[in-house]
Amino acid sequence: MKHIDIIEILKGNYTDQKVTVCGWVRTSRDSKNMAFLELNDGTTLKHLQIVIDKAVMTDIAEFMKLGTSLKVEGTVVKSVVAEDSVEINAEAITVLGVCPPEYPLQKKRHTLEYLRTIPALRVRTNTFNAVLRVRSVISACIHEFFQERYYTYIHTPLITGSDCEGAGEMFKVTTLPFDHGFKTEEEYDAADFFGRRAALSVSGQLEGEVAAMALGKIYTFGPSFRAEKSNTPRHVAEFWHVEPEVAFAELDDIIEIAEDLIKHIINTVLEKCPEELKFFNAHFEKGLIEKLESVVANDFAVMTYTEAIDALKASGKEFQYPVEWGCDLMTEHERYIAEEICKRPVFLTNYPKEIKSFYMKQNADGKTVAATDLLVPTVGEIIGCSEREADLDKLIEAMNIRGMNLDDYTDYISLRKFGSVPHSGFGLGLERIIMYVTGVQNIRDVILYPRTVGTIS
Repeated sequence: MKHIDIIEILKGNYTDQKVTVCGWVRTSRDSKNMAFLELNDGTTLKHLQIVIDKAVMTDIAEFMKLGTSLKVEGTVVKSVVAEDSVEINAEAITVLGVCPPEYPLQKKRHTLEYLRTIPALRVRTNTFNAVLRVRSVISACIHEFFQERYYTYIHTPLITGSDCEGAGEMFKVTTLPFDHGFKTEEEYDAADFFGRRAALSVSGQLEGEVAAMALGKIYTFGPSFRAEKSNTPRHVAEFWHVEPEVAFAELDDIIEIAEDLIKHIINTVLEKCPEELKFFNAHFEKGLIEKLESVVANDFAVMTYTEAIDALKASGKEFQYPVEWGCDLMTEHERYIAEEICKRPVFLTNYPKEIKSFYMKQNADGKTVAATDLLVPTVGEIIGCSEREADLDKLIEAMNIRGMNLDDYTDYISLRKFGSVPHSGFGLGLERIIMYVTGVQNIRDVILYPRTVGTIS
């Protein structure tokens, strides 16, 4: 139906014009002679006030129910109470969709835990209106960043026969029924759709490296899947992942690219989502806007894993998980490093090779790899990054040590045989950068339908 988006009414010059708008009733208020509705159509965080003269409209009960969808025709006038804003004096209202009294969003504020129980309706709250709009802006600006720098956007497969991380935490893909009747797992896999075991991809990196060896600079951006039975505020089983791969780039080069991307994302959100950031600043993280402005105005810190371990041990803080050289850092360690030691985003470099993936370049010391994680305050790790191992013999050695089946990685291995070059890449979790720029503490609250262990809706 012909109507004008509410954001256009609030931003545009429609004063004294007759318009038609549509939306859902967010709040309503009745008085003796007048009634007032707050209407929202999802195009803006702000609501548009609808003023009803009860001398003109007498039967208004259906209009006042929260959650009801309406078409409103009327004249735009300057707001009586809100400076530099407008409202509509209603002349005709049509109910598009009735909403019963049991509509669960009756109160102004609900806990995020409660809202997770009504995923189909939580998107109508201010929080998710703002989160999903920021998510959209960030997604678009990620593409903008890479496209402006001559990267090629690559669509890597979601179904794969190899485990990029080598950890085995993958969702199996099969067409066979439960009662398959096969005697061995090998028979089962051979009879399946692909004639071998297949799974949902945890990363597009391996295929991305193939593309980078021809196109130079590529990025992938899509969903990844990890069957990691972790029920923390930072983990979901299905998440979105941007992964650039850059030929002729060493670790220092890819660190610079990663920092530039994070600052581009934050600058874009500061520019395009001021109302959303004000909302998050007020309700989720005091000082959020100042934090983001500081991030883009200053260089990120860089320190080695060894320096970080030494600093953690010297801090005097008692951690739940003790730290020693060679341990895998936990979220409490990562946040302490970013929040207390560096007080800004920090790249940790040169991790022990035993706790990192097989594909990372081995350093000359024989103990560490050219890897880095970007740690940020309030979240912890948001980027995993490394220079890739370009030496065929060292790559094979690392895979053999981990007991990996080389036949599953034939294409990947062949890249080291035919014109291998230094190359690097990283993975940025979309949901984690959204958490950082909004102050929302749980990853389940920055994605439309979170998939977590034991839960799917």
